[in-house]
Amino acid sequence: MILGRNWRSALRHVLLGGLCFPLGDLAAARSDLRSPAPGVAATQPAPVRKSPLQDDSFTFVPAKDLALQPENVRKADALADFVEGVRLEENAEMENALAAYQKVLNVDPGQAELALRVAALLSRQGDFPRAIDVLKDAIKAKPKEAAPYLQLSFIYAKYLKKTDQALKYASQAIELDPKNFDAYQRLYEIELTRSDPTKAIQVLERAAGVKSDDPAFWIRLGKLYASVIFKAEGEAKAEDIKRVNDFFKKAVAQAGEDAGVLKEVADYFAASQQIQEAIPLYLKVLELQPDDSNAREKLASGFILTNQRANAIEMLQEIIKQHPDRYQPYDLLAQLLDEDARGLARTNQADLAKAQFARAAANYEQSLLINPGRAATCLRLAELLIGPLKDSERAINFLTEGRRRFPNSAAFTYYLAIALREAKHPQQAVITFEEALNEAQDDDRILNARFYFDYGAASDQAGFYEKAADLLKKSIALDPANAAEAYNYIGFMWAEHNLHLDEAEEMVGRALQLEPNNGAYLDSLGWVYYRKGKYEEALNALLRALPNLTRDDPIVFDHIGDAYAKLNRIAQALEFWQKAIALDPANKVLADKIEKTKTTISQGPPGKINRID
Repeated sequence: MILGRNWRSALRHVLLGGLCFPLGDLAAARSDLRSPAPGVAATQPAPVRKSPLQDDSFTFVPAKDLALQPENVRKADALADFVEGVRLEENAEMENALAAYQKVLNVDPGQAELALRVAALLSRQGDFPRAIDVLKDAIKAKPKEAAPYLQLSFIYAKYLKKTDQALKYASQAIELDPKNFDAYQRLYEIELTRSDPTKAIQVLERAAGVKSDDPAFWIRLGKLYASVIFKAEGEAKAEDIKRVNDFFKKAVAQAGEDAGVLKEVADYFAASQQIQEAIPLYLKVLELQPDDSNAREKLASGFILTNQRANAIEMLQEIIKQHPDRYQPYDLLAQLLDEDARGLARTNQADLAKAQFARAAANYEQSLLINPGRAATCLRLAELLIGPLKDSERAINFLTEGRRRFPNSAAFTYYLAIALREAKHPQQAVITFEEALNEAQDDDRILNARFYFDYGAASDQAGFYEKAADLLKKSIALDPANAAEAYNYIGFMWAEHNLHLDEAEEMVGRALQLEPNNGAYLDSLGWVYYRKGKYEEALNALLRALPNLTRDDPIVFDHIGDAYAKLNRIAQALEFWQKAIALDPANKVLADKIEKTKTTISQGPPGKINRID
């Protein structure tokens, strides 16, 4: 028999496979054996005449005590058949490989690992009767081996759909090896296929009663139990969560200083939103493996989720020092700085907020330099540039490149349209919004109320007032409960351009029904009254707007000044215009109006002063 080129690999398989044949037998079996056949008396070999040139080292006549007995010859042949079977299987000659393996099992059917392999190959070919026979022969030879029972259970459950037999063999496997979690999992899966979740849980409870010191046993049990209780359609009960937690805590108790186990348990607690339980485990992992950057990132995420921002920032900065070529820490740090900046902005700390926004943007940029394929990061950076940092021209560059890199993402086109609008390119913005509308193709994740609001605002800036009103009404229809801003926008737009003033008053009125104390909406109402010539009503509404503003607004001050001017109360008009220009010193129209009013006053007794529009 010629073994072929993979004989080293084959012999390795023999050793790992646990075949109990001595390797010396293989050599003997492959030699030119001269042992007598069974039942035949040994005869003395005829003397061999040596040539004068013959070397005695090449003459081998085995001694009688070295000749193999018939049983050992069969074992040696079986070993050779196994090696040949491995070679044939590697060459995809499955039928011949199975025939070779079967010869081995004929000699020793109790070779459990080989029996399992043969049964798996036969099952793959759909020959389930032969697979079952091989496994049953293995059980007869070694009835206390659990693995063949499990394989039988699998075949009956998956292929033959005979759950009673599958249950029987899985249960027998558990009786033989109570600490073998594979058997419990098999039994659990069978009960689920029988649509009996109660019995499936009973299987897990049976496993929970095992006294195992193997942390992997408890992790697997915890994961299987978690798959039952953490379901999307309902919220897990507190007692069920505690039950699963107990399994993972048993794994920790048995883990010692096994960082792999500790990390796996920490991951479970993090995934199930039990961050306080996860953090000390990640800290322990880092004590054992200080260079585990993945654990550092997860720990930093845990700090963020538990609002331990200082710890999170410190951790992420340390990760970046150690691994400056990884994009994830930059991304996480940017998100954290972004959230901090928004908090500062809410408390009117504008300068500090802007500095934090800038740091966040810098970290997003670094993340993109390392991994430019992150669409979400590019969009987050663009959002910062368009909004808090007021750098829409730069956002346009990022988004134009992102649109090229991610041609199937309508989100880039949408953000680019917003950036163009904010950069005062309204005509181009309207064209880009229309492209986004076509690209999104009814994707309600993009084509929502906010999209139509933004598109409407761009159309207003471009001078398409009727189109803007239609788009804003579409926004209202999609989300009427949160439509106050859109109602107000339509009303103020009509008032600003002195159009459809009755509809404008109705729209602002609806906005105020939803948010009666909104200062901006009260200003819009006052401005509608102003356009309708109701100056007293306008002034009342505008003065009511002042205490309801979150911060001083030059537009509201300007409107109040105009209302006072129409009522010929020039001193008050100038007072409020001065307040407005202090907040908006670049407003040339307002500056000219103040100067003209002062000139008129200096030339004689004040008369009626009309607003300069």
